[in-house]
Amino acid sequence: MLQGINITEEEVYYAERLLLPLGKTFDDEHKAFIRNFNTIDLQAVPGSGKTTALLAKLVILERKLPFIDGSGILVLSHTNAAIDEIKEKIQKHCPKLFSYPNFIGTIQSFVDEFLAIPFYVSKFKKKPIRIDNEIYNERIKNYLDKLWLHRFNLSEETNRKVAHIKNNNEALFYNYRFQLSNKIQLIKKLNEGILEISKPRGRTRPQNYRDYTLQEKQEVYNWFLSLKKSILKSGILHYDDAYFLAELYLKKIPSIKTILQKRFSFVFVDEMQDMDTHQYNLLERLFYDEGHSVSKIQRIGDKNQAIYNSVKATDIWQDRVEVLRLNGSQRLSKPIADVVKKFALYNDNNFDIVGKNECNIKPHILVFENETIENIIPYFSKIVRENNLVNSEKPIKAVCWNTDWKDDDISRNNVTKLRLEDYHKGFKKEKGKPKQDYDNLKSYLLYYAKKQTLEPVRKNILNAFLKIFRLESINTSDDRPYTKKKLIESIREKDIEKYDELNLNLYNWSIGIIQGKINEVWNNIKVYIPTLLAIFKKTISASSDFINNDNPEIFAEDVEILAPTNYYKEDGLEIEITSVHAVKGQTHCATLYLESFFQQDGRGTNAKSYESQRLKDQFLGIQLQSTVKDRVKQSAKMAYVGFSRPTDLLCIAIHKDRFDNHLDMIDENIWEIKFVT
Repeated sequence: MLQGINITEEEVYYAERLLLPLGKTFDDEHKAFIRNFNTIDLQAVPGSGKTTALLAKLVILERKLPFIDGSGILVLSHTNAAIDEIKEKIQKHCPKLFSYPNFIGTIQSFVDEFLAIPFYVSKFKKKPIRIDNEIYNERIKNYLDKLWLHRFNLSEETNRKVAHIKNNNEALFYNYRFQLSNKIQLIKKLNEGILEISKPRGRTRPQNYRDYTLQEKQEVYNWFLSLKKSILKSGILHYDDAYFLAELYLKKIPSIKTILQKRFSFVFVDEMQDMDTHQYNLLERLFYDEGHSVSKIQRIGDKNQAIYNSVKATDIWQDRVEVLRLNGSQRLSKPIADVVKKFALYNDNNFDIVGKNECNIKPHILVFENETIENIIPYFSKIVRENNLVNSEKPIKAVCWNTDWKDDDISRNNVTKLRLEDYHKGFKKEKGKPKQDYDNLKSYLLYYAKKQTLEPVRKNILNAFLKIFRLESINTSDDRPYTKKKLIESIREKDIEKYDELNLNLYNWSIGIIQGKINEVWNNIKVYIPTLLAIFKKTISASSDFINNDNPEIFAEDVEILAPTNYYKEDGLEIEITSVHAVKGQTHCATLYLESFFQQDGRGTNAKSYESQRLKDQFLGIQLQSTVKDRVKQSAKMAYVGFSRPTDLLCIAIHKDRFDNHLDMIDENIWEIKFVT
């Protein structure tokens, strides 16, 4: 057991020089956290520098490594982006921190490395091939497309039922996971309801419809459970399967909890509010252990910003006995901070947001009508110019909670229902980060991580080849799907000339893709694929559609091609148009928040669907109470995140009808009211 760690003023000064701008220092709130090594929570308001405070603690701990008892430090966050930020800022200063026995990574990577994979190896005497949702779904589809091969000793009648469900409700088979209770069960999501099977009705008349009997349903359930087990045994895991294996590991070998606690003396979990229930529970079980853990775990975040996957009305994060706070916001000005804090759902007596950024621009409400909706963003740009913010190094963005109407043309054409695409007609929803697997070869050439090297392009082409090998059932000598490394090694062993040819092709194709010659490269690769398969004595068969499919809709999903439509540009000013989810954690110079339709509560004049309706009291200066209804909580969290992005200018667009009905008594000493013309 480690003795208490004391942090000196000299060590704090060292961290300040490393992490803060010249002349800046940590205030008392930050120093209290940096010096604290108990099991605590840190609740930090937007722009308070919580991650910087954590980094300061880590660079100071680096100087005290290795610990005398041989233990290490565990640093977890929810996303790769957050971990990459930590690595970018301090890895070069902390070589010991980024090596054994310490671990810095996502919660998923931690569960994979320390729990799921070790247990899988002990159970199946081999490593899992992939832990990846897309490959898992691909394997499910492969089984469903060849039902006759995977009956698992069940009757032909049951096989027909499965086929009927597949043809009418195939999605059923992709959304269920293992859960550990008295026996292994299948549930919709982790900690949700057990799989219920019903006969798809289609257009069958009620009087002619007969659902499956309980016994028939159980037969289909047993088949699907066997299918899931066979996929798991084959080495293909869904991300959620890793948590199931972790739970199984802890049940079968409880001592692993003690081993992990001894391995990691200190556990720091950043962005704790983004953890899902199963992640939260696992961390509590491992490192809090009902207060008996030898590890010290510190959870860091802001419960008011819990919108990561979907904005939830309830939160699982329960405060520790000892809670430290960072109430001072270096990002927000006093006028913006005073508004934002009214929308905070969690606001006990110790809560406050103190705006420390020196700027006196009042938050603006931009009142618009149906005829002026397309003028809102140009009007916002006018206000940006009037306040001399055009040349700021920080971005200027327009954000909205709900973005597009998908295929719902009725809602899209209803002027009383607004989403981001209604404010900015050219908006196309970005599809996020490139995936590892796609439905056709051409997608692999279009979607890749945009970096300064050719490596992401080369990797994508090889991933496409692996997909072809899986479709053609070309496996290694021990009947496992090829990895990129195994594929390259195998070609080198079989034919050194073909190996050199492939490497030269990969280089030329990568250059061509970077130069935008997608169709040319695509055609060249199609010509090459028979040569590649011939090395393994195979020809094109099941992969033909994958190779040749030129889906015109592919361009509608390309982030790079569509990016220009999600910007408003005018005389050197560029405003990005995006979602609130996309800007979480960001700092802007100016932010325009566009309210959007979300469900409908009530009817007539009392109906509430927009932020200005559900949160009218907060706009009028009344603090939000934790007893409000769920839809109000969801709207408040989204507004809190969106409103707390800008350093200088916050504008919120509200329709005149809603402004007149709900906000006509608003305090114009706090808000600047502008009518969009």
